[in-house]
Amino acid sequence: MPPRAAATSAKPKKSAARPSRNPAAEPDLGPLPEWNLADLYHSIEAPEFKRDLDRAEAECVAFEKAYKGRLGELAAGAHAGAALAEPVRRYESIEDLLGRLLSYAMLVYTGNTADPNIAKFYGDVRERITAISLNLLFFALELNRIDDALIERAMTDPALGHYRPWIEDLRKEKPYQLEDRIEQLFHEKSVSGSAAWNRLFDETIAASRFKVNGQELAIEPTLSLLQDPDERNRKAAAEALAVTFRENVRTFSLITNTLAKDKDISDRWRGFSDVADERHLSNRVEREVVDALVSAVQAAYPKLSHRYYALKAKWFGKKRLPHWDRNAPLPEVKMRTIPWPEARETVLSAYGAFSPVMARIAERFFNDRWIDAPVRPGKAPGAFAHPTVPSAHPYVLLNYQGKPRDVMTLAHELGHGVHQVLAAPNGPLMAPTPLTLAETASVFGEMLTFKRLLATTDNPVERKAMLAAKCEDMINTVVRQIAFYSFERRIHTERKSGELTADRIGEIWLEVQNESLGPAIELKPGYEVFWSYIPHFVHSPFYVYAYAFGDCLVNSLYAVYEKADAGFAERYLSMLAAGGTKHHAELLKPFGLDARDPHFWQGGLGVIERLIGELEALDRAG
Repeated sequence: MPPRAAATSAKPKKSAARPSRNPAAEPDLGPLPEWNLADLYHSIEAPEFKRDLDRAEAECVAFEKAYKGRLGELAAGAHAGAALAEPVRRYESIEDLLGRLLSYAMLVYTGNTADPNIAKFYGDVRERITAISLNLLFFALELNRIDDALIERAMTDPALGHYRPWIEDLRKEKPYQLEDRIEQLFHEKSVSGSAAWNRLFDETIAASRFKVNGQELAIEPTLSLLQDPDERNRKAAAEALAVTFRENVRTFSLITNTLAKDKDISDRWRGFSDVADERHLSNRVEREVVDALVSAVQAAYPKLSHRYYALKAKWFGKKRLPHWDRNAPLPEVKMRTIPWPEARETVLSAYGAFSPVMARIAERFFNDRWIDAPVRPGKAPGAFAHPTVPSAHPYVLLNYQGKPRDVMTLAHELGHGVHQVLAAPNGPLMAPTPLTLAETASVFGEMLTFKRLLATTDNPVERKAMLAAKCEDMINTVVRQIAFYSFERRIHTERKSGELTADRIGEIWLEVQNESLGPAIELKPGYEVFWSYIPHFVHSPFYVYAYAFGDCLVNSLYAVYEKADAGFAERYLSMLAAGGTKHHAELLKPFGLDARDPHFWQGGLGVIERLIGELEALDRAG
């Protein structure tokens, strides 16, 4: 298999009711930052970009000419460590340059997927880099063919020993790599295969419009209305989403079927026995650990999501909540808009109370314009933190609309960003962190922010609203993501026997959602197509369990923090700074935690259960 890539590390007829307010009216959020990509390149026409692209091609060609067919000879020589360290360093340098070019193209594109010139630029750059990197493909394959004893001897030299974590990770992929010409074919066809279908999905979603109460909205403002205080707006948004998703469901079904088949072909050729084994390998996590997590969460559905939504339905005076009320704010609780300056101060103060070092790193994202916050037509939906390359710095994309959850999203993505900055000194080959641990820093950032806000809230009504919002976030991160994982497993498994119709995909979606959400949530007509907008199913199959892994891990980690003596923050930052150089068992050992322990997940799930219990107690007291 080719080396692991850097982590680039996870929503009928129109309602006749008219809302009492304009759902598209923009609240006063203050000035929202737009990222400055000039730290990478000044523009898509920048001569520096073309120069670096040409230089990357020349270096790749020269690298192949210098080392292809020679690694075995170098490993057998008297000074094998130093001899092999030189091409590894050159390879690492080229990876940094290619990563810089591709990161810039991707960030420009996500900022405006609707611009045809930018879309062409992005597509052309991907094609060119795919072609260029064919010259590098031999390196990981030949490195893995070196005898174990020879590579172990070579790594006793500190020059090559520095790269031991990367080499050992690479060799775990050895059983699944193919003959060179087949690897070349897989690599080259990815541009017209999975990458093309990914782009079709992105551009279809970005171009989609949803008619809500007579107004045409993009997907982000429409999804945001599902958290609107007015039920008429929530219902109108849900019905508008269903209408547009239905109009595009044949396209989404074709994308899903094609990508599932594409993955099945790859898995069969490589020898993966389970549909999710490739993801587990890239995450450096054992299948048994993931299976234990999934089983624990599914067994806890009645104690978590079923129990919470029954309580929420009671607050709304209903036996069952329609699906558009799942994330609705509590009734009779004023939902205020949080301006950007307040969101910034909230997150930075929470980070600073835990670690001034963490706050200083996070503050750079604001001061140096590493964040793109506004909602714009054509902008990619959702949020992410992209590490780019160690020679540059990360960037964060948001679609900030002033809701409390948007503040938590800011805390989440800045957690990723801090992690990426701390891990960068490990270099392009060892900075990337497996997705399971990549989600740890983000969820921990959310927890710090939530706990700080809760500690400063004495009003019982506001406290109840905050606890409810946190419960919902945790349920969305744990229960919902494991339900997503179960949905993906069923889709990919069934696809082996033939194509799935849109109706069949919808049936599986409803079965999984009903099981996870419980009897207090009523999935109204139209919800059967809500699988179609989830980007992780398209871009990163089986990514989603990493969110549940991270949340449960952080719950346990935070419990250690609350009881720990001085020095926890330093140990935590050291864990983040390790990047991809250590296995999760080694990283968690200083905290007395072990994800391989079958009982480990119960601790994290127990935190959610106790929060629901606190809400029930507040309800009885009220």
